[in-house]
Amino acid sequence: MTGLRDSLDLIRMVRPEAGTAALDHEIAAERAASIGAAEQRVVKAVAALRQAQGDARHAALDAARQAVWAYFVQRELIGFRRHTDVISDLSIPPEVLNGLGAMPARRP
Repeated sequence: MTGLRDSLDLIRMVRPEAGTAALDHEIAAERAASIGAAEQRVVKAVAALRQAQGDARHAALDAARQAVWAYFVQRELIGFRRHTDVISDLSIPPEVLNGLGAMPARRP
């Protein structure tokens, strides 16, 4: 049974510099999928916040802040330090940005 490791060993013997190319490609694809999923969570959370009213608004605001914070952390981990463009592109409201990183208070 030939696995990925066997294939990489064969590639390294033929072209040593290409040995990690397959893994680099997989890692890049995984990062892209992960950041895309995080962005979709932000889009959904901001949309839910816009629809929420009354007591549900507090929970929606907490959820939006958590989604945006997690998205920003993921962006920073892969090297994107500026978030100005995505704040604008995703229409993230200032009230979400003002509470980033804060843990929501426990409500009875």
